[in-house]
Amino acid sequence: MHDAQFLAEEFEDHRTHLRSVAYRMLGSSTEADDAVQEAWLRLARTDTTGVGNLGGWLTTVVGRVCLDMLRTRQRRDEQSLDIAHLPDPVIVSATTPDPEHEALLADSVGLALLVVLESLSPAQRLAFVLHDIFAMPYEQIAPIVDRTPQTTKKLASQARRRVQGATPGPDPDLPRQRRVVDAFLLAARGGDFDELVRMLDPEVVLRADAGAAMRVIRGAAAVAGQAETFQRMATRCTVHPAVVNGRAGLVNTVDGTPFSVIGFTVVEDRITAIDILSDHDRLAGLDLTAVLG
Repeated sequence: MHDAQFLAEEFEDHRTHLRSVAYRMLGSSTEADDAVQEAWLRLARTDTTGVGNLGGWLTTVVGRVCLDMLRTRQRRDEQSLDIAHLPDPVIVSATTPDPEHEALLADSVGLALLVVLESLSPAQRLAFVLHDIFAMPYEQIAPIVDRTPQTTKKLASQARRRVQGATPGPDPDLPRQRRVVDAFLLAARGGDFDELVRMLDPEVVLRADAGAAMRVIRGAAAVAGQAETFQRMATRCTVHPAVVNGRAGLVNTVDGTPFSVIGFTVVEDRITAIDILSDHDRLAGLDLTAVLG
């Protein structure tokens, strides 16, 4: 049997990868940490003498833990009829590189994709994340979801079609995204409805999560119709440029206290999605040190 020190060192070597898997599966930083901790507890009480690929074994364990958590969440949401919430964002500074946060960002995905993943069944989500994002073979995923490899492949294919149909590729040029966001802020401060409409994609979607049911607004005119709200935000808050899940975004504070995190998706110089997290309890649990110091 491997000794405890060896297992602890091996686990730490895989922790970042395992947390990345769990975060993409669950969309919650706190739940991702819980899933990784559960994987460590299972490792500590398991005889791993016959395990040839410990990293693969741990990924499988985390996958099973996340699948159980997703199924529990689904049952709870069905009973309470709750509307989905925005996933927890990964946030880094827009100006000052930070190796630790950059590593987290490298393991993040856009909020728009995470929102689509929330709409998948637990088995679809696991099959898609493990295969398409982490390149795990279907033969290794199948036992986790209790399906055959062929059925697992179909689950991932179904998820892939949903994802491709709902998440247009963002502009990869971060400075270009930032120019669009800055122009949006300028129009918001001035309450310029026409300029806001011009900058928004006709099919733009705004998702606002304040802790209760998530509010969703679709269409350029309807989103620009929130001009007064945008104006209050832009003038009342101290605005901190940030990178939110790899996209240009903002962290807004009032008297030094986090007020909201906003992620923008920009495609061909137009904003296609705006995701606003203003749930104060969840904001308090986010790591914003890279942006706020």
